[in-house]
Amino acid sequence: MENMYRHDDSPEDIRCAAIWSKDPSDQRIHQPRNIDVGYVICGLRHHNCIMNMKPGWEKYDKVQGFLTSKDRFVDRVEAVSIALAAGQIPKSVTRLFSEDLY
Repeated sequence: MENMYRHDDSPEDIRCAAIWSKDPSDQRIHQPRNIDVGYVICGLRHHNCIMNMKPGWEKYDKVQGFLTSKDRFVDRVEAVSIALAAGQIPKSVTRLFSEDLY
């Protein structure tokens, strides 16, 4: 089975929708490598992520974005350039939505 997250020189691509909850009291292991506080929930679409957030999530700042093949969380704006370079979307958009991908 191929490793889902690539740390080599292969091109980065978008793997799934994600939401980062910036809960400063919640530092967890096994988060995307660029996340040091709070937690990231992944899913097929962003509403799937919301349905799996822990109780009280609404009181913390959140960022909707995506998880990449390099195990990074990126926001909707940065995700556009990654998806475009990877050939996952046919043209540039302002912000990436999972509906643009699949």
